[in-house]
Amino acid sequence: MELDLAFDAQALTLNDGASGELGDERFWARDLRLWIETMREDRSSHCPSSLRTADEVSLGLRFTDDATIRELNGVWRQRDEVTDVLSFANLDGESNWPDAGSVELGDIVISVETACRQAAEHHHSLGHELRWLVSHGLLHLLGWDHPDDTSLQAMLSQQERLLENGGSVQSHGVRTVDADL
Repeated sequence: MELDLAFDAQALTLNDGASGELGDERFWARDLRLWIETMREDRSSHCPSSLRTADEVSLGLRFTDDATIRELNGVWRQRDEVTDVLSFANLDGESNWPDAGSVELGDIVISVETACRQAAEHHHSLGHELRWLVSHGLLHLLGWDHPDDTSLQAMLSQQERLLENGGSVQSHGVRTVDADL
């Protein structure tokens, strides 16, 4: 599978020089490709059938600031508040996914400022927090949601499985996530 990643990490470079590998498109492309392959190969997990057979998958990943994510959250979700991650799925529902060689998943937007605060609160690295948020956003693009505690726990468990596959940042057990993401 080929991954076409539209990547914007400008907010990472503005954040006290915290970019390094986190600001490198190849770092994220590697993890995203691995996570998508994991979802495609696991027949027991929720994954659109067209994604399982696609030759090319494309998505966008943007790291931004609190002001921008607040604006996006207000426009698209009618919530005038900062959040950590937003996912804009290209297609909703399994029946709307075309059977094609190429699948456009949508976009993931993450506030680096919020991720920094959350990393400090949870006593882990910014890298771990960003990978946590990107994996959460990816699952939303694949149709996962968490309207109740049962579905939230299933989604968090799937995130942990994805993070364990990345190898670059150790997972530190399931932590709570804002159920209103």
